[in-house]
Amino acid sequence: MVNQLQSQPVSSCKLPDQRWQIAPAAPEQINSIVQATDLSPLLAQVLVNRGIDDPEAAIAFLNPESLSLPSPLEDFPDLPLSLELLINAINQRQRIAICGDYDADGMTSTALLIRALRFLGAQVDYAIPSRMKEGYGINQRIVDEFYAEGVGVILTVDNGIAAYQPIAHARELGLTVIVTDHHDLPPELPPANAILNPKLIAQTSPYYGLAGVGVAYVLAMSLAQSLGRAQGLSNPLLELFTLGTIADLAPLTGVNRRWVRRGLQLLPKSRLTGVQALIQVSGLSGAKDLKPEAIGFRLGPRINAVGRLADPQIVIELLTTDDMGVALERAMQCEQINQQRQHLCEQIEQRAIALCEDRGTAIQSDRVLLLVQPDWHHGVIGIVASRLVERYGVPVFIGTYEEEATEQDGKEAARIRGSARGIPEFHVFEALEFCKDLLVKHGGHRAAGGFSLQAENLEAFGDRLRTFAHQCLQPGQLKPLVEIDVQASLDQIDYPLYAQIDALHPCGIANPEPVFWSANVRICEQKTIGKGHLKLAVQDEALGGNRKFKAIAWRWGDYYPLPAYLDIAYRLRTNDWEGEVSVELELVGVRVPAANPGTAFTHQDRSYICNLSQNDSGQELRIHNGNGKVLIVRQGQRMGTLCKDRQEPLPVDVSRAPYFDIIKAALSALGHSP
Repeated sequence: MVNQLQSQPVSSCKLPDQRWQIAPAAPEQINSIVQATDLSPLLAQVLVNRGIDDPEAAIAFLNPESLSLPSPLEDFPDLPLSLELLINAINQRQRIAICGDYDADGMTSTALLIRALRFLGAQVDYAIPSRMKEGYGINQRIVDEFYAEGVGVILTVDNGIAAYQPIAHARELGLTVIVTDHHDLPPELPPANAILNPKLIAQTSPYYGLAGVGVAYVLAMSLAQSLGRAQGLSNPLLELFTLGTIADLAPLTGVNRRWVRRGLQLLPKSRLTGVQALIQVSGLSGAKDLKPEAIGFRLGPRINAVGRLADPQIVIELLTTDDMGVALERAMQCEQINQQRQHLCEQIEQRAIALCEDRGTAIQSDRVLLLVQPDWHHGVIGIVASRLVERYGVPVFIGTYEEEATEQDGKEAARIRGSARGIPEFHVFEALEFCKDLLVKHGGHRAAGGFSLQAENLEAFGDRLRTFAHQCLQPGQLKPLVEIDVQASLDQIDYPLYAQIDALHPCGIANPEPVFWSANVRICEQKTIGKGHLKLAVQDEALGGNRKFKAIAWRWGDYYPLPAYLDIAYRLRTNDWEGEVSVELELVGVRVPAANPGTAFTHQDRSYICNLSQNDSGQELRIHNGNGKVLIVRQGQRMGTLCKDRQEPLPVDVSRAPYFDIIKAALSALGHSP
């Protein structure tokens, strides 16, 4: 009966070249967590993947407010001294100056402390270095200007831990310096009067993962409590803490998880006029709740764009004003600058992709990507680097020539300034250290970094990076990584499951949103939308039903059309249309199924899937029904096999009813005559 059948051709569709990392199943831990929490087994597996592998830890994670926190005065050795210095400055009417940073963390930190110190009666001002002309961190110019203006206390936020010389200069001038920062510690700490940095405390402390804005929040609230004026200040500062923590991609564990969870409840009805205005221009007005992704993809970029392309004072005024007119004006400036940022990113990304496509397989053989072009804007190349990592799965170092040339031996010497992004197996800062004799300046951590070098060293820099990459990377690691929590069938995906995910929130760094995968899913509808996105409908025909899920695949327009059947990896989203809420999928990965999922057909109003494969004994026809049964028919044999799950296979005569008629229908669906 199957003698005439031929194998179906393999799809030639282009797919993302990914590597999937699926977490191992842990049935024993899952069962104990399910019994203790009533979570879905799928989400219990997610908790195990996050290192929460017993009922007690799961209950504590799901109820972070139930945990008692140590006083930050106990965990931060210099916090009592910092409070004493600030209280004295307030009582003596000394001027306090904040030196901030131009990213979202630095700007929200600056705004938070301005609000707190003014509320507590301090005379306070601020300065932020120029991103394009000066780069990151406090510098001697800022110190000298503060001194000339009669400042008595300098307070750094989100910077300062590596600024030994500027802080030593400030101390020589007689200024008091308090450093609040969260970046990695240098070999020699600056000679500040006090230093608050979670990297100086025990890694087991719940405060260890604080971003710069978190350290600022701890200082501000501790100061307010010391002065007996915390009431009325906590909620506004908590909103700024939440914005900065999420935008800075800080780990949402420890106190970050606890406080961000509170802050997300406050933001939709914010009492800060600037936040209200920002929510309005971001299209989030009327939202009942805000998830971290709303901040990460809507509010945060509008704040960050200003620091990348314009004057950070716009954001500081936005977040410190109580005048709605001023707030709306500043929020609209943020919106316009963000649109400019999007346009620049799109232009640079498309040019970068074109350059990469010209290189072809050289990217994989080099094991690292270095791109330098003269007219790219330094403020956005870090974003483009991240997108190239997502696309090509290799570490990316991307640079542009600085606007002003430097003088060297009387000759003009062009300088390159760049950003780097890594993959899990590649340590960016160690790579820059490996090249440090070729660099003017560099810094960073495992995942990201920044650098500058003389243009004459560019070729040698590329050679050195390739040498480092070959030492630590294998060819199989040079694909975008998709980390997956658990396999699910589409009939397990529903609104109750989505609602349970809310108990895991806030999700973000160190607590990512759950990623599910489903096998042999049919792509039954697909089209490109917007600027290179894919909109799809998917269906699991093996379930015997007709339920379809809408899905979106961001920036996957290059892969249109996708094959008819795929394994898919996805997160869950909801769509609220005219009061009706539906669960949708956001694709993050696809791959060709391990076996051809086959062709769908119906027989006597029942749904089946059939496929054909070739093995050593000839062709084999398999027919699946919606109840988990599989009929296997081998070429030239009258007897077939009926299987179901782990039950003993049952021999059946395929020349008899009902099997003969089902096989005829399957052959017809495959385009063959029996």
